[in-house]
Amino acid sequence: MKQAFNQRISSALTQRKQAGLNRSRRVIEQGNQSRLVVDGQAYINFSGNDYLGLAGSKELTQAWQKGLSLYGCGSGASPLVTGYSKPHADLESQLAEWLGFDCALLFNSGFSANQAVLFSLLEKGDTLLQDKFNHASLMEAGMLSPATMKRFKHNDISHLTKLLTTSDYSPSLVVTEGVFSMDGDLSPLSDIATVAKDNSAWLMVDDAHGCGVLGNNGRGCCDFYQVTPDILVVTFGKGFGLSGAAVLCNQECGDYLAQFARHHVYSTAMPPAQAHALSHALSMIQQQEWRREKLNELSQQFESDLGDFSGVVKTQTSIKPIIIGEANAAIDMSDKLKAQGLWTTAIRPPTVPTGTARLRVTLSTNHSPQDIKQLTQAITKLG
Repeated sequence: MKQAFNQRISSALTQRKQAGLNRSRRVIEQGNQSRLVVDGQAYINFSGNDYLGLAGSKELTQAWQKGLSLYGCGSGASPLVTGYSKPHADLESQLAEWLGFDCALLFNSGFSANQAVLFSLLEKGDTLLQDKFNHASLMEAGMLSPATMKRFKHNDISHLTKLLTTSDYSPSLVVTEGVFSMDGDLSPLSDIATVAKDNSAWLMVDDAHGCGVLGNNGRGCCDFYQVTPDILVVTFGKGFGLSGAAVLCNQECGDYLAQFARHHVYSTAMPPAQAHALSHALSMIQQQEWRREKLNELSQQFESDLGDFSGVVKTQTSIKPIIIGEANAAIDMSDKLKAQGLWTTAIRPPTVPTGTARLRVTLSTNHSPQDIKQLTQAITKLG
């Protein structure tokens, strides 16, 4: 019987390699900065999610070091035991006030935050409606939850409306991302919020790639569209330059999640030193508007330089996909750019639909106009 697992693993790996979809880990130095090093070779990094350039910030590093000196390394326990301290409470309060909610609840990752909400909130007989391009954490939780999950076509309001109006009046939850990580496009949140309200459904928004970058004061996609969802998930591994996540909601829902969200109840809390650093990152996001201004300038330059290049998808975000088509062609393009010192990542199925393999170019405040010019000139020549 043990051999069955070996055969299953071997077969899956062989199929993945034959399809040209095999992934491998590389040891990368300084991968959280605009310059990274692999095997002694330096590259300009166009593959990170550190949009505001905080991950390598000396100011933020010093804030975390101060947190370590004040609170030590770890939290020591889960939040309901001894792992919840003043830095956690302060961060939750700051997030709730900034984003306009009663309550915030901290998690160790966006993946766990998304799954915690769906697993604890949904019951048999409920209807879950998800955008077809939602993150894997949301899709997996939806499939494993007791609710009936239906997927609406990407950003398709008509399809969502049709599904909602035929849901047999069961309790319904609509879930979408604010910014879609592979396409860089925005969800039409105003229309989705209206449809959800008209059909007495709750709305949950995962704003992992919008918070800190879009909206007034960096408040994200919901502020951009002037929408207040019932549940908002923000993560700290992108605009905040750190890691972790928070769920924002009304007080009663927050109390409910604190009791029943297993990812919160049974996980060791994030270190208080990290919460201290996140509070400082939040202050930087609020006060350093120049980071968003520069990011917008770099975004405009990128799209202007590649205005006539086939496959470039224009977006309002710092995620700039270049659709190549076949997986092997995307890998070839990525390899040729790397040969010129430009680190871009080829995104292939199953992460994206078959036939839409792409280069996922991401911009950071830490890039210079010269960096953008070097990349766009190389893409144009290779095109």
